[in-house]
Amino acid sequence: MAHGVVRTDGMSGTDVRADLVSFKFYAGASDSVETAIDNGNVVKIGALLAGEREVYKATKFKKGTPLSELALVANPEVMHDEHKHNLSDFENEAGTEVRGYILRSGNVFSVTADALNAAAAIAVDNVVELADDETKLTVVSTATASTTTVGTIIAIEKTSRYTYYVIKIK
Repeated sequence: MAHGVVRTDGMSGTDVRADLVSFKFYAGASDSVETAIDNGNVVKIGALLAGEREVYKATKFKKGTPLSELALVANPEVMHDEHKHNLSDFENEAGTEVRGYILRSGNVFSVTADALNAAAAIAVDNVVELADDETKLTVVSTATASTTTVGTIIAIEKTSRYTYYVIKIK
């Protein structure tokens, strides 16, 4: 199974420490189970974990979640299994602290298709928005009412191994 791959092309967290966040991802009944998550996904940042001063609880988002409460999952890809060599082999394991970038207007990031939900082929100028109870962003041709719009696909870039969908946050 391929996992999402992310590039933090123009994310303010690269230079502004206040736009980075550390978290552990929880899902399952009552958001109580530490769960693995792919880079390139997006999570809702909640309260600090008990006994922590810098590690927050992250959960799936709802379609009306404000951008200021969301973070792009973008942890360094350190693989401990010698059989895994590609970025698409990497997954943030359950229970580990993960790095996220707070979504800020005007920032740009890129993800592979494994980090997106799309009913049709993804194209430049498609809208990227939230869906209920998800971690993957949804790509649609036109914005859906009563849903938070994250941004727009501004380019599609192919490398030797991956196709990246470049997203500019609105």
